[in-house]
Amino acid sequence: MWMMLQIIPIMWRAVRPSRVADMPAVVNTFWLRKGFEGLTFFGKILTPTQALADEFNTGFNALKNHEMIHLRQAQSCGDSWVRFYLLYLWYWLRALPANRKLRHGAYLLNPFEMEAYRHMNDLHYLADGEANEWRKFAKMSIKERITLYEQKIPGA
Repeated sequence: MWMMLQIIPIMWRAVRPSRVADMPAVVNTFWLRKGFEGLTFFGKILTPTQALADEFNTGFNALKNHEMIHLRQAQSCGDSWVRFYLLYLWYWLRALPANRKLRHGAYLLNPFEMEAYRHMNDLHYLADGEANEWRKFAKMSIKERITLYEQKIPGA
């Protein structure tokens, strides 16, 4: 129960995404499903273990870059965490039928996740400006996103 309630102060103290320079990682096992390593949450990164939190907090790697891309996406959503999460939920719900064809399809075909996964290993991606590629994926049909995911075409 305590882990569930830990998110309230994070939400309460949250600032606009544009005012977040770096996202510290904190441990919260309640909100992370098994197999997930980090979750961007109102300017913090929730992790399931202290070891992962330390990894996020001590260096800039692909995992940290993935979460920082979500920060930039929130900035591109009217600089609002609420709008980012509502859009995230909307795209996730629309992609739910893909779960029949693809394990975790609603998550993997979410335009925000598609951009973050596509560029997480490019540690210079965010230096070029905003993270707006998600808008291109959002215009695609679910079928087109599945095809793109299966082909794993870089930069498509």
